[in-house]
Amino acid sequence: MREPLPRVRLDPEQDAERADLWQRIRDGMGIPDLDNDLVRRWEQSYAGQPEYMQRMVGRGARYLFHIVEEIERRGMPMDLALLPFIESAFDPQALSRARAAGMWQFMPGTGRDFELRQNVFRDDRRDVLASTRAALDFLGKLHERFGDWQLALAAYNWGPGNVARAVERNRRLRKPTDLSSLQGLPRETRNYVPKLQAVKNIVLRPQAFGIELAKLENHPYFLSVAIERDIDIELAARLAGLPLDEFRQLNPQHNRAVILSAGTPHVLLPYDNANRFVRALSEHEGPLASWTAWVAPRTLKTADAAKLVGVAEGHLAEMNHIPPRMLVKAGSTLIVPRGAKTTDDVSERLADTAMLTLSPEGLAGGGRVTTLRAGPKGDTVAAVARRHGLTAAQVAQWNQVAPSARFAPGQSIVLTLPTRNRVVVAGGNAPRATPKPSPRANRKPSAAAPNRVKVAAR
Repeated sequence: MREPLPRVRLDPEQDAERADLWQRIRDGMGIPDLDNDLVRRWEQSYAGQPEYMQRMVGRGARYLFHIVEEIERRGMPMDLALLPFIESAFDPQALSRARAAGMWQFMPGTGRDFELRQNVFRDDRRDVLASTRAALDFLGKLHERFGDWQLALAAYNWGPGNVARAVERNRRLRKPTDLSSLQGLPRETRNYVPKLQAVKNIVLRPQAFGIELAKLENHPYFLSVAIERDIDIELAARLAGLPLDEFRQLNPQHNRAVILSAGTPHVLLPYDNANRFVRALSEHEGPLASWTAWVAPRTLKTADAAKLVGVAEGHLAEMNHIPPRMLVKAGSTLIVPRGAKTTDDVSERLADTAMLTLSPEGLAGGGRVTTLRAGPKGDTVAAVARRHGLTAAQVAQWNQVAPSARFAPGQSIVLTLPTRNRVVVAGGNAPRATPKPSPRANRKPSAAAPNRVKVAAR
Protein backbone atom coordinates (compact mmCIF):
# COMPACT_ATOMS: atom_id res chain seq x y z
CA MET A 1 0.00 0.00 0.00
CA ARG A 2 1.32 3.45 -0.85
CA GLU A 3 1.98 6.03 1.82
CA PRO A 4 -0.73 8.70 2.12
CA LEU A 5 -0.29 11.71 -0.13
CA PRO A 6 1.04 14.74 1.76
CA ARG A 7 -1.26 17.70 2.41
CA VAL A 8 0.70 20.83 1.52
CA ARG A 9 -0.43 23.73 3.70
CA LEU A 10 -0.09 27.48 3.36
CA ASP A 11 1.91 29.68 5.71
CA PRO A 12 -0.73 30.70 8.30
CA GLU A 13 0.30 34.34 7.94
CA GLN A 14 -0.16 34.40 4.18
CA ASP A 15 -2.92 36.74 3.09
CA ALA A 16 -5.98 34.52 2.64
CA GLU A 17 -7.30 36.69 -0.18
CA ARG A 18 -4.21 35.92 -2.25
CA ALA A 19 -4.39 32.14 -1.71
CA ASP A 20 -4.90 29.82 -4.63
CA LEU A 21 -8.35 28.24 -4.46
CA TRP A 22 -6.76 24.84 -5.07
CA GLN A 23 -4.86 25.24 -1.79
CA ARG A 24 -8.07 26.06 0.03
CA ILE A 25 -9.55 22.85 -1.34
CA ARG A 26 -6.46 20.84 -0.35
CA ASP A 27 -6.51 22.21 3.18
CA GLY A 28 -10.16 21.28 3.67
CA MET A 29 -10.07 17.69 2.45
CA GLY A 30 -11.31 15.26 5.09
CA ILE A 31 -12.70 12.10 3.49
CA PRO A 32 -10.46 9.09 4.26
CA ASP A 33 -8.27 8.13 1.32
CA LEU A 34 -8.98 5.06 -0.76
CA ASP A 35 -6.01 3.15 -2.15
CA ASN A 36 -6.56 0.28 -4.57
CA ASP A 37 -5.99 -0.77 -8.16
CA LEU A 38 -9.05 1.09 -9.42
CA VAL A 39 -7.69 4.34 -8.01
CA ARG A 40 -4.39 3.79 -9.81
CA ARG A 41 -6.18 2.91 -13.02
CA TRP A 42 -8.15 6.18 -12.94
CA GLU A 43 -5.05 8.17 -12.01
CA GLN A 44 -3.41 6.84 -15.17
CA SER A 45 -6.53 7.55 -17.21
CA TYR A 46 -6.83 11.19 -16.12
CA ALA A 47 -3.08 11.83 -16.22
CA GLY A 48 -3.03 10.44 -19.76
CA GLN A 49 -5.61 13.05 -20.86
CA PRO A 50 -4.08 16.41 -19.85
CA GLU A 51 -6.18 18.34 -22.39
CA TYR A 52 -9.38 16.80 -21.01
CA MET A 53 -8.29 17.76 -17.49
CA GLN A 54 -7.59 21.31 -18.65
CA ARG A 55 -11.07 21.55 -20.21
CA MET A 56 -12.69 20.33 -17.00
CA VAL A 57 -10.70 22.82 -14.93
CA GLY A 58 -11.58 25.60 -17.38
CA ARG A 59 -15.30 24.90 -16.94
CA GLY A 60 -14.99 24.34 -13.20
CA ALA A 61 -13.23 27.68 -12.73
CA ARG A 62 -16.62 29.41 -13.09
CA TYR A 63 -18.27 27.46 -10.28
CA LEU A 64 -15.64 26.18 -7.84
CA PHE A 65 -15.42 29.25 -5.61
CA HIS A 66 -19.17 29.19 -5.03
CA ILE A 67 -19.10 25.45 -4.30
CA VAL A 68 -16.17 25.83 -1.90
CA GLU A 69 -17.98 28.63 -0.07
CA GLU A 70 -21.11 26.48 0.32
CA ILE A 71 -19.11 23.47 1.52
CA GLU A 72 -17.18 25.55 4.06
CA ARG A 73 -20.36 27.17 5.33
CA ARG A 74 -21.79 23.70 6.04
CA GLY A 75 -18.60 22.33 7.59
CA MET A 76 -18.35 19.56 5.00
CA PRO A 77 -15.13 18.07 3.57
CA MET A 78 -13.68 19.90 0.57
CA ASP A 79 -13.27 16.62 -1.30
CA LEU A 80 -16.91 17.13 -2.31
CA ALA A 81 -15.98 20.22 -4.35
CA LEU A 82 -14.37 17.87 -6.87
CA LEU A 83 -17.46 15.69 -7.32
CA PRO A 84 -18.77 17.57 -10.40
CA PHE A 85 -15.55 16.51 -12.17
CA ILE A 86 -16.87 12.94 -11.87
CA GLU A 87 -20.56 13.67 -12.39
CA SER A 88 -20.55 15.98 -15.40
CA ALA A 89 -17.02 17.24 -16.08
CA PHE A 90 -18.38 20.52 -14.64
CA ASP A 91 -20.86 20.93 -17.48
CA PRO A 92 -24.10 22.44 -16.08
CA GLN A 93 -25.91 21.56 -19.30
CA ALA A 94 -24.91 17.88 -19.19
CA LEU A 95 -27.68 15.34 -19.77
CA SER A 96 -27.06 11.62 -19.38
CA ARG A 97 -28.88 8.92 -21.34
CA ALA A 98 -30.61 8.07 -18.06
CA ARG A 99 -32.00 11.66 -18.10
CA ALA A 100 -29.89 12.88 -15.17
CA ALA A 101 -29.25 16.58 -15.74
CA GLY A 102 -26.97 19.37 -14.67
CA MET A 103 -23.59 19.73 -13.03
CA TRP A 104 -24.64 17.47 -10.13
CA GLN A 105 -26.70 15.06 -12.30
CA PHE A 106 -30.17 14.89 -10.76
CA MET A 107 -32.82 12.52 -12.11
CA PRO A 108 -36.21 14.13 -12.88
CA GLY A 109 -38.21 12.48 -10.11
CA THR A 110 -35.73 13.16 -7.36
CA GLY A 111 -35.30 16.72 -8.53
CA ARG A 112 -39.06 17.24 -8.20
CA ASP A 113 -39.04 15.58 -4.76
CA PHE A 114 -36.63 18.26 -3.61
CA GLU A 115 -38.18 21.29 -5.28
CA LEU A 116 -35.93 21.54 -8.30
CA ARG A 117 -38.63 22.69 -10.68
CA GLN A 118 -38.80 21.29 -14.20
CA ASN A 119 -41.36 22.85 -16.49
CA VAL A 120 -41.80 24.58 -19.82
CA PHE A 121 -39.69 27.54 -18.80
CA ARG A 122 -36.87 26.15 -16.68
CA ASP A 123 -35.13 23.08 -15.30
CA ASP A 124 -33.61 23.87 -11.92
CA ARG A 125 -31.49 20.72 -12.10
CA ARG A 126 -29.28 22.82 -14.36
CA ASP A 127 -29.42 25.91 -12.12
CA VAL A 128 -25.92 26.51 -10.73
CA LEU A 129 -27.03 27.82 -7.33
CA ALA A 130 -30.08 25.63 -6.76
CA SER A 131 -28.45 22.38 -7.84
CA THR A 132 -25.34 23.01 -5.73
CA ARG A 133 -27.35 23.67 -2.61
CA ALA A 134 -29.51 20.66 -3.41
CA ALA A 135 -26.58 18.31 -3.94
CA LEU A 136 -24.88 19.36 -0.71
CA ASP A 137 -28.15 19.03 1.20
CA PHE A 138 -28.53 15.51 -0.12
CA LEU A 139 -24.93 14.51 0.53
CA GLY A 140 -25.25 15.82 4.09
CA LYS A 141 -28.36 13.71 4.67
CA LEU A 142 -26.63 10.64 3.24
CA HIS A 143 -23.70 11.14 5.59
CA GLU A 144 -26.09 11.44 8.53
CA ARG A 145 -27.71 8.19 7.46
CA PHE A 146 -24.60 6.09 6.82
CA GLY A 147 -22.05 7.80 9.07
CA ASP A 148 -19.38 7.29 6.41
CA TRP A 149 -18.50 9.59 3.52
CA GLN A 150 -17.49 6.81 1.15
CA LEU A 151 -20.83 5.07 1.68
CA ALA A 152 -22.60 8.43 1.31
CA LEU A 153 -20.89 8.97 -2.05
CA ALA A 154 -21.82 5.47 -3.22
CA ALA A 155 -25.42 6.18 -2.19
CA TYR A 156 -25.36 9.46 -4.13
CA ASN A 157 -24.46 7.45 -7.22
CA TRP A 158 -26.41 4.22 -6.70
CA GLY A 159 -29.22 5.36 -4.44
CA PRO A 160 -29.45 5.16 -0.63
CA GLY A 161 -31.82 2.21 -0.66
CA ASN A 162 -29.42 0.08 -2.68
CA VAL A 163 -26.46 0.94 -0.46
CA ALA A 164 -28.49 0.32 2.71
CA ARG A 165 -29.48 -3.14 1.47
CA ALA A 166 -25.85 -3.96 0.59
CA VAL A 167 -24.72 -2.84 4.04
CA GLU A 168 -27.44 -4.88 5.74
CA ARG A 169 -26.54 -7.94 3.69
CA ASN A 170 -22.93 -7.75 4.88
CA ARG A 171 -24.06 -7.13 8.44
CA ARG A 172 -26.21 -10.27 8.42
CA LEU A 173 -23.23 -12.25 7.11
CA ARG A 174 -21.01 -10.65 9.80
CA LYS A 175 -18.79 -9.10 7.18
CA PRO A 176 -17.30 -5.59 7.21
CA THR A 177 -19.68 -2.92 5.99
CA ASP A 178 -17.16 -0.43 4.57
CA LEU A 179 -17.47 0.45 0.89
CA SER A 180 -14.64 -1.82 -0.27
CA SER A 181 -16.29 -4.83 1.41
CA LEU A 182 -19.75 -4.43 -0.16
CA GLN A 183 -20.86 -6.92 -2.78
CA GLY A 184 -23.11 -6.46 -5.79
CA LEU A 185 -22.23 -2.84 -6.59
CA PRO A 186 -22.78 -1.98 -10.26
CA ARG A 187 -19.69 -1.20 -12.28
CA GLU A 188 -20.28 2.55 -12.25
CA THR A 189 -20.59 2.66 -8.46
CA ARG A 190 -17.51 0.47 -7.97
CA ASN A 191 -15.56 3.06 -9.97
CA TYR A 192 -17.25 6.14 -8.51
CA VAL A 193 -15.22 6.76 -5.34
CA PRO A 194 -11.96 5.57 -7.00
CA LYS A 195 -12.52 8.20 -9.71
CA LEU A 196 -13.00 10.90 -7.08
CA GLN A 197 -9.90 9.70 -5.20
CA ALA A 198 -7.87 9.81 -8.42
CA VAL A 199 -8.90 13.43 -9.04
CA LYS A 200 -8.13 14.24 -5.39
CA ASN A 201 -4.65 12.77 -5.76
CA ILE A 202 -4.00 14.81 -8.91
CA VAL A 203 -5.17 18.00 -7.19
CA LEU A 204 -2.93 17.22 -4.21
CA ARG A 205 0.18 16.47 -6.29
CA PRO A 206 -0.35 17.62 -9.89
CA GLN A 207 3.38 17.62 -10.67
CA ALA A 208 3.66 13.95 -9.72
CA PHE A 209 1.19 13.14 -12.51
CA GLY A 210 2.57 15.54 -15.10
CA ILE A 211 -0.50 17.77 -14.83
CA GLU A 212 -0.44 21.55 -14.62
CA LEU A 213 -3.53 22.89 -12.92
CA ALA A 214 -4.49 26.39 -13.96
CA LYS A 215 -4.40 28.73 -10.98
CA LEU A 216 -7.82 29.56 -9.53
CA GLU A 217 -8.06 32.81 -7.61
CA ASN A 218 -9.76 32.66 -4.22
CA HIS A 219 -12.55 35.08 -5.04
CA PRO A 220 -15.98 34.88 -6.72
CA TYR A 221 -16.19 34.37 -10.46
CA PHE A 222 -19.82 35.52 -10.67
CA LEU A 223 -22.37 37.67 -8.87
CA SER A 224 -26.11 37.15 -8.60
CA VAL A 225 -27.91 40.19 -10.00
CA ALA A 226 -31.59 40.72 -9.32
CA ILE A 227 -34.07 41.20 -12.16
CA GLU A 228 -37.53 42.60 -11.58
CA ARG A 229 -39.13 42.14 -15.00
CA ASP A 230 -39.25 39.33 -17.58
CA ILE A 231 -36.36 39.68 -20.04
CA ASP A 232 -35.29 37.94 -23.25
CA ILE A 233 -32.16 35.84 -22.82
CA GLU A 234 -30.51 37.38 -25.87
CA LEU A 235 -31.17 40.89 -24.57
CA ALA A 236 -29.83 40.02 -21.10
CA ALA A 237 -26.64 38.65 -22.62
CA ARG A 238 -26.26 41.73 -24.82
CA LEU A 239 -26.79 44.16 -21.92
CA ALA A 240 -24.18 42.24 -19.92
CA GLY A 241 -21.72 42.33 -22.83
CA LEU A 242 -21.44 38.54 -22.90
CA PRO A 243 -21.56 36.07 -25.79
CA LEU A 244 -24.80 34.11 -25.60
CA ASP A 245 -22.95 30.82 -24.96
CA GLU A 246 -21.06 32.29 -22.00
CA PHE A 247 -24.29 33.72 -20.58
CA ARG A 248 -25.90 30.27 -20.82
CA GLN A 249 -22.95 28.64 -19.05
CA LEU A 250 -23.88 30.64 -15.95
CA ASN A 251 -27.65 30.58 -16.53
CA PRO A 252 -28.25 27.17 -18.14
CA GLN A 253 -31.60 26.37 -16.55
CA HIS A 254 -33.77 28.25 -19.02
CA ASN A 255 -35.73 26.18 -21.57
CA ARG A 256 -37.18 29.06 -23.56
CA ALA A 257 -36.04 32.37 -25.01
CA VAL A 258 -37.24 34.42 -22.04
CA ILE A 259 -36.26 34.60 -18.35
CA LEU A 260 -39.30 34.95 -16.09
CA SER A 261 -38.67 37.15 -13.08
CA ALA A 262 -41.39 35.34 -11.13
CA GLY A 263 -39.55 32.03 -11.55
CA THR A 264 -35.87 33.01 -11.64
CA PRO A 265 -35.56 36.52 -10.20
CA HIS A 266 -31.81 36.77 -10.80
CA VAL A 267 -29.08 36.19 -13.36
CA LEU A 268 -25.50 35.11 -12.69
CA LEU A 269 -22.83 37.26 -14.32
CA PRO A 270 -19.05 37.68 -14.08
CA TYR A 271 -18.10 40.56 -11.79
CA ASP A 272 -17.34 43.22 -14.40
CA ASN A 273 -20.28 42.18 -16.56
CA ALA A 274 -22.61 42.46 -13.56
CA ASN A 275 -21.73 46.14 -13.23
CA ARG A 276 -22.22 46.65 -16.94
CA PHE A 277 -25.58 44.85 -16.88
CA VAL A 278 -26.94 46.95 -14.00
CA ARG A 279 -25.99 50.18 -15.79
CA ALA A 280 -27.29 49.08 -19.20
CA LEU A 281 -30.54 47.77 -17.73
CA SER A 282 -31.28 51.11 -16.06
CA GLU A 283 -30.64 52.93 -19.35
CA HIS A 284 -32.53 50.52 -21.61
CA GLU A 285 -35.56 51.95 -23.39
CA GLY A 286 -38.37 49.81 -24.72
CA PRO A 287 -39.66 46.38 -23.71
CA LEU A 288 -37.36 43.86 -22.05
CA ALA A 289 -39.34 40.79 -23.09
CA SER A 290 -40.71 40.05 -26.55
CA TRP A 291 -42.31 36.78 -25.37
CA THR A 292 -45.08 35.91 -22.94
CA ALA A 293 -47.07 32.82 -21.90
CA TRP A 294 -50.31 31.66 -23.53
CA VAL A 295 -52.49 28.80 -22.25
CA ALA A 296 -54.31 26.72 -24.86
CA PRO A 297 -58.09 26.96 -24.20
CA ARG A 298 -58.76 23.58 -25.86
CA THR A 299 -56.92 20.83 -27.69
CA LEU A 300 -55.58 22.29 -30.94
CA LYS A 301 -53.47 21.45 -33.92
CA THR A 302 -50.26 23.44 -33.90
CA ALA A 303 -51.44 25.31 -36.99
CA ASP A 304 -54.69 26.30 -35.28
CA ALA A 305 -52.85 27.45 -32.15
CA ALA A 306 -50.57 29.54 -34.36
CA LYS A 307 -53.59 31.23 -35.98
CA LEU A 308 -55.10 32.07 -32.60
CA VAL A 309 -51.95 33.82 -31.40
CA GLY A 310 -51.10 35.38 -34.77
CA VAL A 311 -47.76 33.75 -35.52
CA ALA A 312 -46.46 31.44 -38.25
CA GLU A 313 -46.88 27.75 -37.43
CA GLY A 314 -43.21 26.96 -38.00
CA HIS A 315 -42.10 29.78 -35.73
CA LEU A 316 -44.46 28.71 -32.94
CA ALA A 317 -43.32 25.09 -33.22
CA GLU A 318 -39.65 26.07 -33.21
CA MET A 319 -39.87 28.33 -30.17
CA ASN A 320 -41.84 25.73 -28.20
CA HIS A 321 -39.96 22.62 -29.41
CA ILE A 322 -43.11 21.02 -30.83
CA PRO A 323 -42.44 18.08 -33.20
CA PRO A 324 -44.42 17.83 -36.47
CA ARG A 325 -48.04 16.60 -36.50
CA MET A 326 -48.71 17.13 -32.81
CA LEU A 327 -51.84 18.23 -31.01
CA VAL A 328 -51.39 20.81 -28.25
CA LYS A 329 -53.60 19.59 -25.41
CA ALA A 330 -55.94 21.90 -23.53
CA GLY A 331 -54.22 23.71 -20.65
CA SER A 332 -50.77 23.57 -22.24
CA THR A 333 -48.58 26.65 -21.96
CA LEU A 334 -46.77 28.04 -25.01
CA ILE A 335 -44.53 31.05 -25.33
CA VAL A 336 -45.91 33.47 -27.89
CA PRO A 337 -44.95 36.95 -29.11
CA ARG A 338 -45.77 39.62 -26.59
CA GLY A 339 -48.22 42.12 -28.03
CA ALA A 340 -47.65 45.85 -27.85
CA LYS A 341 -50.49 46.19 -25.33
CA THR A 342 -49.19 43.42 -23.04
CA THR A 343 -47.54 44.96 -19.99
CA ASP A 344 -47.95 42.26 -17.35
CA ASP A 345 -45.18 39.74 -16.77
CA VAL A 346 -45.89 36.00 -16.56
CA SER A 347 -47.45 35.11 -13.22
CA GLU A 348 -45.63 33.14 -10.54
CA ARG A 349 -48.17 30.32 -10.88
CA LEU A 350 -47.41 29.83 -14.58
CA ALA A 351 -43.67 30.37 -14.08
CA ASP A 352 -43.64 27.49 -11.60
CA THR A 353 -46.20 25.06 -13.04
CA ALA A 354 -46.44 25.60 -16.82
CA MET A 355 -46.40 22.33 -18.77
CA LEU A 356 -46.70 21.48 -22.47
CA THR A 357 -48.80 18.37 -23.10
CA LEU A 358 -48.75 16.91 -26.62
CA SER A 359 -50.46 14.09 -28.43
CA PRO A 360 -49.78 12.89 -31.99
CA GLU A 361 -52.41 13.61 -34.60
CA GLY A 362 -54.31 10.49 -35.61
CA LEU A 363 -52.55 8.03 -33.25
CA ALA A 364 -55.06 5.58 -31.83
CA GLY A 365 -55.30 5.89 -28.05
CA GLY A 366 -52.99 8.89 -28.01
CA GLY A 367 -49.24 8.68 -27.71
CA ARG A 368 -46.25 9.33 -25.50
CA VAL A 369 -43.71 11.73 -26.95
CA THR A 370 -40.17 11.21 -25.74
CA THR A 371 -36.75 12.56 -26.68
CA LEU A 372 -33.79 10.19 -26.82
CA ARG A 373 -30.14 10.66 -27.70
CA ALA A 374 -28.27 8.97 -30.49
CA GLY A 375 -25.40 6.77 -29.32
CA PRO A 376 -21.75 7.86 -29.22
CA LYS A 377 -21.28 6.56 -32.79
CA GLY A 378 -24.63 7.82 -34.05
CA ASP A 379 -27.70 5.79 -35.07
CA THR A 380 -29.53 5.19 -38.32
CA VAL A 381 -33.21 6.03 -38.56
CA ALA A 382 -33.93 2.38 -39.36
CA ALA A 383 -32.05 1.12 -36.28
CA VAL A 384 -33.92 3.49 -33.97
CA ALA A 385 -37.23 2.44 -35.51
CA ARG A 386 -36.46 -1.28 -35.03
CA ARG A 387 -35.53 -0.81 -31.38
CA HIS A 388 -38.84 0.87 -30.60
CA GLY A 389 -41.23 -1.10 -32.82
CA LEU A 390 -41.78 1.79 -35.23
CA THR A 391 -41.34 2.29 -38.94
CA ALA A 392 -38.43 4.21 -40.41
CA ALA A 393 -40.95 6.49 -42.13
CA GLN A 394 -42.49 7.46 -38.76
CA VAL A 395 -39.15 8.23 -37.12
CA ALA A 396 -38.04 10.16 -40.19
CA GLN A 397 -41.25 12.23 -40.23
CA TRP A 398 -41.08 13.14 -36.54
CA ASN A 399 -37.46 14.25 -36.91
CA GLN A 400 -37.77 15.82 -40.37
CA VAL A 401 -35.05 13.66 -41.91
CA ALA A 402 -34.96 11.07 -44.68
CA PRO A 403 -35.74 7.41 -43.78
CA SER A 404 -32.21 6.54 -44.90
CA ALA A 405 -30.59 9.23 -42.71
CA ARG A 406 -28.19 8.73 -39.84
CA PHE A 407 -28.40 10.70 -36.60
CA ALA A 408 -25.18 12.34 -35.42
CA PRO A 409 -23.59 11.18 -32.14
CA GLY A 410 -25.59 12.57 -29.21
CA GLN A 411 -28.27 14.09 -31.47
CA SER A 412 -31.78 14.48 -30.00
CA ILE A 413 -34.31 12.03 -31.47
CA VAL A 414 -38.05 12.62 -31.08
CA LEU A 415 -40.24 9.50 -30.90
CA THR A 416 -43.94 8.97 -30.38
CA LEU A 417 -44.72 5.69 -28.65
CA PRO A 418 -48.30 4.36 -28.56
CA THR A 419 -49.97 4.66 -25.18
CA ARG A 420 -53.28 5.63 -23.64
CA ASN A 421 -51.58 8.26 -21.53
CA ARG A 422 -50.73 11.75 -22.56
CA VAL A 423 -47.17 12.99 -22.43
CA VAL A 424 -45.99 16.03 -20.52
CA VAL A 425 -43.05 17.78 -22.14
CA ALA A 426 -41.24 19.87 -19.55
CA GLY A 427 -38.47 21.65 -21.35
CA GLY A 428 -36.14 21.21 -24.26
CA ASN A 429 -32.94 23.20 -24.07
CA ALA A 430 -31.14 20.34 -25.84
CA PRO A 431 -28.27 20.00 -23.35
CA ARG A 432 -25.35 17.80 -24.27
CA ALA A 433 -25.17 14.19 -23.19
CA THR A 434 -22.50 13.15 -20.71
CA PRO A 435 -20.18 10.35 -21.83
CA LYS A 436 -21.41 7.92 -19.19
CA PRO A 437 -24.91 7.86 -17.66
CA SER A 438 -25.30 8.00 -13.91
CA PRO A 439 -28.13 5.84 -12.54
CA ARG A 440 -30.01 7.67 -9.84
CA ALA A 441 -32.44 6.07 -7.43
CA ASN A 442 -32.76 9.10 -5.17
CA ARG A 443 -31.69 12.73 -5.12
CA LYS A 444 -32.63 15.27 -2.48
CA PRO A 445 -32.19 18.99 -3.00
CA SER A 446 -33.67 22.13 -1.58
CA ALA A 447 -33.17 25.36 -3.49
CA ALA A 448 -32.66 28.26 -1.13
CA ALA A 449 -32.95 31.76 -2.55
CA PRO A 450 -29.60 33.09 -3.78
CA ASN A 451 -27.92 36.20 -2.53
CA ARG A 452 -28.76 39.01 -4.88
CA VAL A 453 -27.23 42.35 -5.69
CA LYS A 454 -28.78 45.26 -7.47
CA VAL A 455 -25.51 47.03 -7.98
CA ALA A 456 -21.98 45.74 -7.77
CA ALA A 457 -19.16 47.70 -6.24
CA ARG A 458 -15.63 46.48 -5.68
